[in-house]
Amino acid sequence: MNIHEKYIKRCIELAQNGLGTTYPNPMVGSVIVYEGQIIGEGWHKKAGEPHAEVNAVNSVKDKSLLKKATIYVSLEPCSHFGKTPPCCDLIIANEIPNVVVGTVDPNEKVAGKGILKLIEAGANVTVGVLEDECNELNKRFFTFHQKKRPYIILKWAESQDGFLAPEKEIDQERKPIWITNQYSRQLVHKWRTEEQAILVGTQTVVDDNPKLNARDWNGNNPVRVVIDQNNRIDENSFVFDDSVKTFIFSKDSKPSKENTQFEVIDFSKNIISQILDVLYQNQIQSAIIEGGRQTLQSFIDENLWDEARIFIGKTSFEKGTKVPEISRKNTIKTNILSDELIQIRNYD
Repeated sequence: MNIHEKYIKRCIELAQNGLGTTYPNPMVGSVIVYEGQIIGEGWHKKAGEPHAEVNAVNSVKDKSLLKKATIYVSLEPCSHFGKTPPCCDLIIANEIPNVVVGTVDPNEKVAGKGILKLIEAGANVTVGVLEDECNELNKRFFTFHQKKRPYIILKWAESQDGFLAPEKEIDQERKPIWITNQYSRQLVHKWRTEEQAILVGTQTVVDDNPKLNARDWNGNNPVRVVIDQNNRIDENSFVFDDSVKTFIFSKDSKPSKENTQFEVIDFSKNIISQILDVLYQNQIQSAIIEGGRQTLQSFIDENLWDEARIFIGKTSFEKGTKVPEISRKNTIKTNILSDELIQIRNYD
């Protein structure tokens, strides 16, 4: 690992502190180095608040050292006015002579303009240090800007014998049937705080009446996204409690509430693409798909997914709802006490 990689690695570590809190902005970390010593560092914490470079510069006690320092940043400094001024202008104003950038910003408002502005101002700019790692850090942000859709994470729990749920009984109570242990369930709630949205289909709400929030972990609740073609879901269901921003996709419009918005789509056409288009237009960069088999399989069949996170519990059902069909290549396996977690990346 060379010296630039050492400090970009630290930028990535700092940036990860903003997971789940920076949307719609990317996660960014910054480090300022003078004569082999870190004299300042920072990360972007929340949209509308100072960017990583600003926090790093502000943390430097002796500002006179900036004129002889190197600033490291995991993502290209911005060059445009948004909710905050351009970070390029800050770097130029403080006459920081050396700038090392992990990767170029895919946002068309930046996309190399920040790097060009710094070079034109006379800075010595190095680009592409630990580029793959920096891209992975902001996989949601990159997917959103490059593919014009949210980053999609499929998630389900399955029994030892390959079922999502047992065969439904007559007059069965509307509540989830747990396959995994409490630690796996807590991890799922942590994941919910890290993503912008959570999506389920009609049958999941009809059967389980889920809250779709992050009550077992401290953090933001995701936007709820529900597919309900024929408005079959009971109005007393938790998804209609207006406690969290919620999108309901149906073929017929209904009056919206303060936090509950009905979106009409054409169910005779590609449903998934229409939903993702609406989420993209609403600046939603990531979504966990926690629906039933039909919903999950729809995303798989359209190849509109980026990760799958599959829990395998110790329970066996013998019959019931079969798991979705998915290629289990590129997997990473982890044990969570009695449960096994399989993570799959879609590189197609």
